[in-house]
Amino acid sequence: MTDAVPTPEGPTPEGKGLAKSAGALAGLKVIDLTRVLGGPYCTMILSDHGAEVVKIEPPQGDEVRDWGPPFVEGSASYFIGVNRNKRSLALDLGKPEGRAVLLRLLEGADVLIENYKPGAMEKWGMGYQEVLSKRFPTLVHCRVSGFGPDGPLGSLPGYDAVIQAMVGLMSINGNADTGPLRMGTPIVDLATGLYSAIAILMALQERNRSGQGQFLDMSLHDCGMALLHPQAANYFLNDRRPKATGNPHPNISPYSKYRTATCEVFLAVGNDPAFRKFCDFLSLKSLPDDARFRTNGDRLTNRDQLTEIIEARLAAEDGHDLCDRLLKAGVPAGPVLHVDEAMNAAHTAHREMVTELGAYKGLGTPIKMSRTPGGTRAAPPRFNEHGDDILARHGFTADEVDELKAKGIVVGTRRT
Repeated sequence: MTDAVPTPEGPTPEGKGLAKSAGALAGLKVIDLTRVLGGPYCTMILSDHGAEVVKIEPPQGDEVRDWGPPFVEGSASYFIGVNRNKRSLALDLGKPEGRAVLLRLLEGADVLIENYKPGAMEKWGMGYQEVLSKRFPTLVHCRVSGFGPDGPLGSLPGYDAVIQAMVGLMSINGNADTGPLRMGTPIVDLATGLYSAIAILMALQERNRSGQGQFLDMSLHDCGMALLHPQAANYFLNDRRPKATGNPHPNISPYSKYRTATCEVFLAVGNDPAFRKFCDFLSLKSLPDDARFRTNGDRLTNRDQLTEIIEARLAAEDGHDLCDRLLKAGVPAGPVLHVDEAMNAAHTAHREMVTELGAYKGLGTPIKMSRTPGGTRAAPPRFNEHGDDILARHGFTADEVDELKAKGIVVGTRRT
């Protein structure tokens, strides 16, 4: 593991998808009290682009270190996947001395992000309105919670799959045979991380004008609901309960998965000119003038019939070759790949979407910037890996650090 930050002037460590600059957020200091996924995903986005992220773990550690197998050096893939480029300090915030350390770490910090139960920071005498905003007026404090601090579900715990169920996401996933289905990725947690990163950057931009920080109230519930497009828009317009349609798009046809001789492919034919081009390509030139398929509305109404015609035409095609030819002809299409196939695809390598540094391997950053590209600077940290250095950089003497360790405030080995 390394904490070196490669710069344009200095040597770049060997590896793929590495940061080639200090990053667009170089100089930004983030104190990260989050665990599990939404918050850590947010802070990885910031750290990928140069922010200094001090990840403060509880004495038991971030619980996703145990969410495996697979494991490496005692940490599960779930932790490794969202915690690169961060520095780890294990601190017992349940004790007053631990909170005193946190306050010293917040000096000069730009962002505090935490996902404690709403009210926990206030109970500890560290609420934003009463304490932090007065002591650190430029601080942006982002709280990630399940349902927010108030309302009928205020302060109650929230988890990705539960939120998927409660906001309607499961009801629109799957089909009539499966019934409501949890999405395969923790989409609510990931979206909350993304929205939180956007919110933090918005608040920092506003701070440039006002000179003031502010509090950001981010909830899994709200972020999950924000993903309900176009189903919510359809419901608001027609007052009908959206149904799960499986692979077919609820508003567009042909926009679904189809069988070929070698693999399944996904076709996304989004408008009438594209449908005509698609039909010309496949020598189905009569279809656009067929009364059943002239407009997108017609094609939706007669989707089953259109699917039969398309699959009959594709039955002898090599799906991979077909998709290459369709894309080059301007028709959106792609083979349905497994994760291992996608990770090893040529375009994945070209876009540096797999990043490697020593033994570490993960997904690269999708944010491509011309002057200040981000990327991997350091592998995910071991538990309390940087504790001594973090404290020393914040003015703690060696004797103070030893005392904090002796009292169990700074924790070197995970508690069970």
